[in-house]
Amino acid sequence: MGTKDSIIILMAEDDEDDRLMTKDALQEARLVNEIHFVEDGEELMDYLYHRGKYTDHATSPLPGLILLDLNMPRKDGREALREIKGDENLRQIPIVVLTTSKAEEDILRSYDLGVNSFIIKPVTFQALVEVMKTLAKYWFEIVELPYRS
Repeated sequence: MGTKDSIIILMAEDDEDDRLMTKDALQEARLVNEIHFVEDGEELMDYLYHRGKYTDHATSPLPGLILLDLNMPRKDGREALREIKGDENLRQIPIVVLTTSKAEEDILRSYDLGVNSFIIKPVTFQALVEVMKTLAKYWFEIVELPYRS
């Protein structure tokens, strides 16, 4: 990777309010990373495989981090997670589940499928800002990520 600022974040989230709140929280956390949004698991896979409206690599660059909601229409986060971690070209992309689910089964299953972290969505905006700051510090400053060309 170039600099930590050049790491692209891709968020798969079907709730528009949650997408906007996350975008605002990233700005509030002073993160300058580019963020792209998809609305369900099908769109996530289209983005990652550059299909449909995501064929242009310049406007749909591969992410260095995926924020994944579990409960989405069409293809949910669990199915998308299984597919991504089963693909040798995509499995190195770190995936952080960011969901309202507190179900122990979801937590265990996500880790079984290869998720890197599981975070229960905070209820307040300020708490989300803190989560984004911590995520950014961990994934973009502390951890060494695989280089992607």
